[in-house]
Amino acid sequence: MNWQDTTKQKMLHLQLPTDPRWVDVAKMSLADILVDHAYCEQKAASSCISLIVRFPELEKLVEVLTPVVAEEWEHFERVMKQLKKRRLPFGKPRKDEYVAKLQQFIVKGGSRMEHLTEHLLMNALIEARSCERFKLLWKNLEDEELKAFYYELMVSEAGHYVNFIDLAKTYYPIEKVEKRWSEWLAYEKEVMKNLEIRGDRMH
Repeated sequence: MNWQDTTKQKMLHLQLPTDPRWVDVAKMSLADILVDHAYCEQKAASSCISLIVRFPELEKLVEVLTPVVAEEWEHFERVMKQLKKRRLPFGKPRKDEYVAKLQQFIVKGGSRMEHLTEHLLMNALIEARSCERFKLLWKNLEDEELKAFYYELMVSEAGHYVNFIDLAKTYYPIEKVEKRWSEWLAYEKEVMKNLEIRGDRMH
């Protein structure tokens, strides 16, 4: 599925676009962006592994997320190659305030499938925002190699977003998923309004 097909079928539906100032700051802090991006890919792979471990009996979930784990880890390796090529140190992880805020919105308790749905929708939202930011980097960076790199990752993240939404609708009533997804989108909009614009963070 290419980028055009993905966007036609499954719009990201983010309610607040990234402040355009972010990409201007990010362009001046590419070393920090690449380091933070590497850690984001690590966490994305770990999140999928966690879901597989916690819900091993869900055959479709395991089937869909196993290749996502491989793709996210491949992305991590590719970011590391970009750092090495530019002779940039890996550095320590930074606190991801965006994800920390999203985690606060997860509904505690409820059934096992409700708990799964919460995590699938949070992951979908992270992928959607990552996709949007990769698009900004693709369109605005001057480095042709990084432009091509972020185009590829933009397409991949859009596919992962679709995976998470579809899985949520597989294991929980569609109307409830759509209602909760609307709530997640509205919450994320408020998170984005109040986050400091930092060029050393992917989110």
